[in-house]
Amino acid sequence: MTNNHNEPTKAEVQTTKLNKLPVPGQDDTEFSAEEAAEAFEQGQSAGDNRHNDRS
Repeated sequence: MTNNHNEPTKAEVQTTKLNKLPVPGQDDTEFSAEEAAEAFEQGQSAGDNRHNDRS
């Protein structure tokens, strides 16, 4: 088998971005119910402060 210079080497193919396996959890956007409740409470307290400032 001859080495064709127009084709990438095995090492070049293995290191391309499209050939890499995804990292588990890297693109996860899920969050726990506790995190959601905490964010909701923080939003409610910020909303209450804005409402009190207008009075």
